[in-house]
Amino acid sequence: MTTNPSGAPDRATAQAWRAIGGEPDLTERVSHRGVGDVLPAVLPVRELARATVGACSLAAAELLAARNGGPVPRVNVDEGAVATSFVSERHLLVDGRALTPFAPLSGFWQAADGWVRTHANYPHHRARLLAALGLDPGTGPEGLAERLASLPAHDIQERVYAEGGLAVAAAPAPGEDGVPGAPGGFRAAGLPLAEVGAAGSAGGRRLARAELPASGVRVLDLTRVIAGPVATRTLALLGADVLRVDSPGLEEDPDSHTDTGMGKRSTLLDLGTAEGRSSFETLLDSADAVVTGYRPGGLDRHGLVAEELIARRPGLVVAQLCAWGWSGPWADRRGFDSLVQAASGIAAIEAGPEGRPGALPAQALDHGTGYLLAAGVLRALTERQGDGRGRHLRFSLAGTAAWLMNDIAPEPVEGGGYDPADWLTESASAYGRLRHALPPVSYEGGPTNWAHASTRWGGDPAVWL
Repeated sequence: MTTNPSGAPDRATAQAWRAIGGEPDLTERVSHRGVGDVLPAVLPVRELARATVGACSLAAAELLAARNGGPVPRVNVDEGAVATSFVSERHLLVDGRALTPFAPLSGFWQAADGWVRTHANYPHHRARLLAALGLDPGTGPEGLAERLASLPAHDIQERVYAEGGLAVAAAPAPGEDGVPGAPGGFRAAGLPLAEVGAAGSAGGRRLARAELPASGVRVLDLTRVIAGPVATRTLALLGADVLRVDSPGLEEDPDSHTDTGMGKRSTLLDLGTAEGRSSFETLLDSADAVVTGYRPGGLDRHGLVAEELIARRPGLVVAQLCAWGWSGPWADRRGFDSLVQAASGIAAIEAGPEGRPGALPAQALDHGTGYLLAAGVLRALTERQGDGRGRHLRFSLAGTAAWLMNDIAPEPVEGGGYDPADWLTESASAYGRLRHALPPVSYEGGPTNWAHASTRWGGDPAVWL
């Protein structure tokens, strides 16, 4: 177990901190403890994970100092905590039961000219995948494999996308010859890690002294699956009142919610009805932050355009997350971590010796982007303490992928191993007894666990505490 020398900030942490507008000198307050070759991969996943958690921890410490005065508390990132948390879904047990793995029709499949990656974990995505390929709704893995093997990868990608499903052609590693996915393939290079900026007029309330950085902060959470919910569960850890809002017509996987709902509450509102819209507007009237995880334009029909929200409520922080970036031909497509890995070339970089596309050792784009998003919100609140203005923040899984592939330098492995059990605990929840990962975000004197475990999805009233 070793700690990086004081005054020698980790390079990737400095990059992440700079991307969200942080003062460079503050990264000197961040150190880390190595525990061996955790999250091993061809790409520098360990370095990405450590950096995103480090930037988030520093943003929490900075906000606490902005509220209370005095120096920014020091941050020490433990790679054991980080590695455990980045695969939190694998460690979660509900009354001794492990989570359901990827669905049978999700994964890599041989196409006529390469590979495709499908995502069919949700029933509506499974139905759309099969319909796009002209297959019976009851088709299993063997039938799907036979059909996919008869079609070009790019043809599969476009057919499924047109039907509203999820499949991408696996791209070659950047710089390699090859045509899977072309034409129309996705290119992550050049996408920003974060887009941050002040917005609107002054008017946001200044946060008073508090024991936790985000105490009293009200966050509307309109996110799903992993990245967005990881961000908002981190804000809940740090004291925010986080209320997740879902449509009653779009059910969430209970296992996923159990893992990422820690510290938060969950309610259902139909924004297409007058009653649901009125309840949401009441919540918005006193919100400090709105976090969204839908593709660009996906919430516009409900009036949730970032600039309009900030104009209506000066001082509001709006943080948005999408899969493929905020411009370009892929921007309006649905996507998940596994699909971005495949389409960006990460899966090819991580391929095994037999050539089958590989995967990162964790849903690292999801988790890493989640911690960056939380860091961005915390930094926005710190800046609002000074000028009262709102902030508009944008992140994407593809932007994080581009950072991982192009900008993070591998660092020497430190330490000699760890036991994940040191970073697991048990909590009671509405779903049963949970064994779950502890949060990796920490600073001197900070919280070590959430105030409560996940509540039942959709089971809380649509009101602030």
